[in-house]
Amino acid sequence: MAKEKKKKKGNNQAARSAQNILGGTFLTKEATAKHLPFLLFLAFIAIIYIGNSYYAEKNIRKIERLQKQLKEMRYEHITKKSQLNKSSSQSQVAKSLKNKGIMESTIPPTKLVVEE
Repeated sequence: MAKEKKKKKGNNQAARSAQNILGGTFLTKEATAKHLPFLLFLAFIAIIYIGNSYYAEKNIRKIERLQKQLKEMRYEHITKKSQLNKSSSQSQVAKSLKNKGIMESTIPPTKLVVEE
């Protein structure tokens, strides 16, 4: 019987505590008023913590977006570089100038020596 009374007393106290919290009567007690500055400090710290996590997530999304852009720009750079290398080869330059009427010289260059 003693155990049953303790269980009922524990359940009864838990129910009373829940009723005090939900009803708001715990705020009128002197002990709660004494700890109010600390509770407000804890609430302030919790708000800062939540804000910091949102800020960090925003930065992570921004970093991921910038890394994706960097990857795309790197691929574009490689493509443009290979196109430039291909178009600046001697055979490609000769083909493009042939369309404009400029022919490649078949006479080899000669070295001029100037004596003083």
